[in-house]
Amino acid sequence: MGMRMLVARSFCLLAEGYLRAQCYSEGQEQVAQDLAIVAETGEQWYLAPLYQVKAELQLRTGTDVEAVEMDLQRSIDIARRQSAKIWELRAATSLTRLWRDQGKRSEARDLLAPVYRWFTEGFGTPLLQEAKALVEELAS
Repeated sequence: MGMRMLVARSFCLLAEGYLRAQCYSEGQEQVAQDLAIVAETGEQWYLAPLYQVKAELQLRTGTDVEAVEMDLQRSIDIARRQSAKIWELRAATSLTRLWRDQGKRSEARDLLAPVYRWFTEGFGTPLLQEAKALVEELAS
């Protein structure tokens, strides 16, 4: 079982790589494989980032925006249950960008600002810098 959990984590990282390389169909195949492993093993440790990557891949392949929002919200909910703040921030940042682009600026700010404010260090990291820029953009 432990080996399958490591495989699931590796597949999620591979899906993220496909996303960055703009190989979206390959990334979606990896996500599907990873979700099958999660269902088989019951291990949910890497489930929050998996749904965030799934949503990002869907967004780039023209999937219905409601499905993308649902997966990002699922990622946020899982991260909150696990107290995984960095994964919550990643998914909240993705959903904030989506809502900003849809004109939902107030909702986007209300989602991201409290998650960003939770952090007390690491402000030089790209993720926290992006979140800060989004919060500042939405505040104006």
